[in-house]
Amino acid sequence: INKLKFLLFIFISFILNCNFILPKFLNHEPPIRQPQNELPWSAGFCDCCSDLKTCCISYWCPCITFGQIAEIVDKGSTSCGASGALYTLIMFITGCGCLYSCCYRSKLRKQYNLKGGDCGDCMRHFCCEPCALTQEYREVQNRGFDMSIGWHANVEKNPGRAMAPAVEKGMSK
Repeated sequence: INKLKFLLFIFISFILNCNFILPKFLNHEPPIRQPQNELPWSAGFCDCCSDLKTCCISYWCPCITFGQIAEIVDKGSTSCGASGALYTLIMFITGCGCLYSCCYRSKLRKQYNLKGGDCGDCMRHFCCEPCALTQEYREVQNRGFDMSIGWHANVEKNPGRAMAPAVEKGMSK
């Protein structure tokens, strides 16, 4: 029973850290989504085999792909190794690394104003983690990042291109 309590604690912690599911239920209000010009993903969800190397790494060792994505999405505030290790720990304890990785898909989607929603992010990671990770990896790579060198080296290499575009909040014309 202690293991069940621990797993429940981890699950609730990640939902609170993701900061996108719980507030919708606590406020008892439907989320207001302003129409925005959301952009399509540059790589399809089911196109994971078109990048066979990343697909295989995402399938056999998803902590590597996830760590690389998380470092870029967090703009260098967390390292690839730390994010990958935390993903591995969650995967080892719960068997469900998607509890953590779906949060980063949402962050990535919001940073680049990509089509999708929070529920879809979670479902994609839950149903096919390797496909979701490969799509995210390719999205970041297609935006000019060299995934093998990390955030800080990308900023030094391409100072103007390494920043995520600013997304306007609130009302717009």
